[in-house]
Amino acid sequence: MEKLDSIIESVLFVAGEPVLMSDLCFKFNVKQKELDEAIETLQKKYDGASGIKLMRFNNKLQLSSNPDYVDEVSLVLNPIRQRNLTKATLETIAIIAYKQPITRMEIEEIRGVSSDYAINILLEHKLIEIVGHKDTVGRPTLFGTTDEFLKRFNIESVANLPDYDELLEQVQKIRDNYSESLFNRFEPVINENDVDKKLEELAKTETVKNDEEL
Repeated sequence: MEKLDSIIESVLFVAGEPVLMSDLCFKFNVKQKELDEAIETLQKKYDGASGIKLMRFNNKLQLSSNPDYVDEVSLVLNPIRQRNLTKATLETIAIIAYKQPITRMEIEEIRGVSSDYAINILLEHKLIEIVGHKDTVGRPTLFGTTDEFLKRFNIESVANLPDYDELLEQVQKIRDNYSESLFNRFEPVINENDVDKKLEELAKTETVKNDEEL
């Protein structure tokens, strides 16, 4: 098959995970020998100081970064993985925190817009998790916050969350600040340090309020 090595390279890049060699042979209708030759070509291409390596294990193939550059990669990517929360994810996590356990549809009814992206981001960052299924038609998934959420926002427990209405009011103010932004549709980010600071202030205010009531 012409340019088999380049085709495999594209497949592995898009897949981002191990791909069975048998699947490649079957889908491209090639013999193992042809596949091995293509793999050898890719291994030579990604040999030495290349930033990409071709991994071959358990009859699978996968592209990975060169372990020689792990420190440099972490230097750039770790801050990105801890990137600022968008207004949508911040609003969604607030709703989940106070209404948990809650379904995706219930979140969207409160927000008035689709929350698929925000929920996926929160799951990716382990700020929320699936805690069960609601006992209704279709048994929709229920979401709740995680220990990572408490650590991220420096909250001892969900019992110590600041007042719900007060927090959402702060979220609304943040949203309003972006209402005229040209980039609003692209989910402009909120500085995470500012968010943490606001939540800490709100939590302290709520603690003082509770002490006074006692």
